[in-house]
Amino acid sequence: MLYHTMIGSNNIQEAKRFYDAVLAVVGAKPAFENVNATGQTRLFYIHEGSVFGVTKPINGEPATAANGSTIGFACDSPEQVKEFHAVAMAHGATTIEDGPGPRISDMGEMHLCYFLDPDGNKICGIHRAS
Repeated sequence: MLYHTMIGSNNIQEAKRFYDAVLAVVGAKPAFENVNATGQTRLFYIHEGSVFGVTKPINGEPATAANGSTIGFACDSPEQVKEFHAVAMAHGATTIEDGPGPRISDMGEMHLCYFLDPDGNKICGIHRAS
């Protein structure tokens, strides 16, 4: 359904350091860097048909986190959810909600972790049990 998601950052090099490490856990290669025609540096992570982007805002205003939004990254196992969270914490994330672990919902059992990246974006690592 989705092709790409892009978030803003006020510090592209810090975002690159953070996301290069965190997204490597789920198999993504380091970011492809692009400078657009108006001079904003953008990072693109391309993995299994999806694109995750990070950009300095094109309008020149500071980047802010979207209140009420979460970006979820698929993990291959409950152990990978824990590793995803641990690497994020080691690279400057802030843990939120309950720690990594199982949750039961109407959608079945899932293993989840939630954290805020250095710019305050809410990120989730998720593994859904089959």
